Amino acid sequence: MSKVALVIAQQGFRDEEYFEPKKILEENGILVTTVSQIKGTAIGKLGGSAQADISINDFDASGYDGIFFIGGPGASVYFDNKKAHEILRTAFGLGKLIGAICAGPAVLASAGLLKNKKATSFSGVYNYLIKGGAILTKTAVEVDGKIITADGPANAAKFGLEIVKALNG
Repeated sequence: MSKVALVIAQQGFRDEEYFEPKKILEENGILVTTVSQIKGTAIGKLGGSAQADISINDFDASGYDGIFFIGGPGASVYFDNKKAHEILRTAFGLGKLIGAICAGPAVLASAGLLKNKKATSFSGVYNYLIKGGAILTKTAVEVDGKIITADGPANAAKFGLEIVKALNG
């Protein structure tokens, strides 16, 4: 059974970008762990609540097949978060899938993982991707090797399906 982690902000994650992919992943037999700044309740931008299973500071990427950062206004807490960057670099170095949706790709870019990689995101964080050396495609969902990025809530289900596709080889 594949295991993935969805990383959300404690406040202001984008509800659809978390709940839709999570549902698709679970429907396909993938175990989902929710990670946030602290273990416990996290609140979405639209008022939804999610239970974070573990804090980002206690999270170890080595036991997971993929790590994905969820967007929304709260995602900015991870843009310059050294622990988030370390987790992503470790996972990528181990050959795991990594990715993000909406504002989340800014975390990947800030971690130095999008250099010369095709990626997409919410338009408000294009500057992070460009600064990080990404090849900005502005598509709905972009897959470049082991990196999956998506542009926002309207394509949350497509993002989830691309993760399932990548995990199933």
